[in-house]
Amino acid sequence: MQATTGVQQISLSFLKMFFETVKKHVSKSNSPMDFSSILRTFFQGDLCQTHQIYCLNYTSAVFYLEKLRQREDFGIYLKWCEQNEQCKRLHLPELLVAPLHRLTRYPLLLNNIWKRSTDETEKSFIQSLKEKVEKSIRDLEGKVKWLDNFQKFRQLQEVIIWPQVWDRDKRFFVPECLKQNLRENSSENILSSASRLLLHEGRLMLAESTRLLDVYLFLFDDFLLITKIKRNKKKYGGSDTSLIPVCPSLTPELQSFIREGGFCTVLDQPIPLDRLVLKNVEPIQVTVSSLRNAFLIQHENRYQQCIAVFLLQAQTETAKKAWMSQIETAISNYTTQHQTKKSTAFCFPTESSEI
Repeated sequence: MQATTGVQQISLSFLKMFFETVKKHVSKSNSPMDFSSILRTFFQGDLCQTHQIYCLNYTSAVFYLEKLRQREDFGIYLKWCEQNEQCKRLHLPELLVAPLHRLTRYPLLLNNIWKRSTDETEKSFIQSLKEKVEKSIRDLEGKVKWLDNFQKFRQLQEVIIWPQVWDRDKRFFVPECLKQNLRENSSENILSSASRLLLHEGRLMLAESTRLLDVYLFLFDDFLLITKIKRNKKKYGGSDTSLIPVCPSLTPELQSFIREGGFCTVLDQPIPLDRLVLKNVEPIQVTVSSLRNAFLIQHENRYQQCIAVFLLQAQTETAKKAWMSQIETAISNYTTQHQTKKSTAFCFPTESSEI
């Protein structure tokens, strides 16, 4: 709310000063159009900073709006407000996004003023302002991407459930008296890294011995996570997932799934990309099981022994190719990045012959 008020005040002040300058020029024909003072006041002042604050809070505002929309009284009030003629038939999300577009238009405005300016000193000043605004936009893009990624991962932490090892695999027996000690190891922290990126995600079918299991995969820039889809309204801890506002940067499929009260239970341990082997499955190889659009994911340990195998089926051949391409690219980028780090780490100074 404060960010919105700040943008409104700055924009209104800019508009008032602009019209006052034009009015003075019209009333006094000898009076020069002093645009430089207006531009200096606002573009060297709080204009860009105010817009940056607004843009950085935009996603949170949309996030909060989604939560409020679940209330019937707010929905009725919002509908009444949007019928006001000042809204010009625009809905609240369309009005909220407008300042984001306005900021990107400022360089175009300054460029048009620069073209029409005849004074060299003024042209130089306007050019410096234009470069300053463009730098501000570039800085903002980086901040927005970081914040968007942070909010996305915060949402994923809400909907991804990490069962204890004895719940996930019945081979492991842990007495009740020892379970509390093992629970201190919080797997949720894996998704708390601000530098991790979500590259691809979507729904697939996992072939088991007697059935096909509905699973949801998350491909990060360093590991692959296979989860089992659950549609219960309540997750561990008793919180109602249907009341969780949905992050707008998630895919529509996942947004819809979360709104339905769904969550994802981790099926197996994360598969590091340097331990993942991807294999294509030809249709002729699985004619007996009637699998189509299938591919194989193999999890190897550090000794190159296979410790898990997942036979996955996509809805279409196109979806299968997209998944395989994304995984191959992620593995290649991860390998290249870590080879570079290793080569840098082992670049020691050459030993002296006297040693």
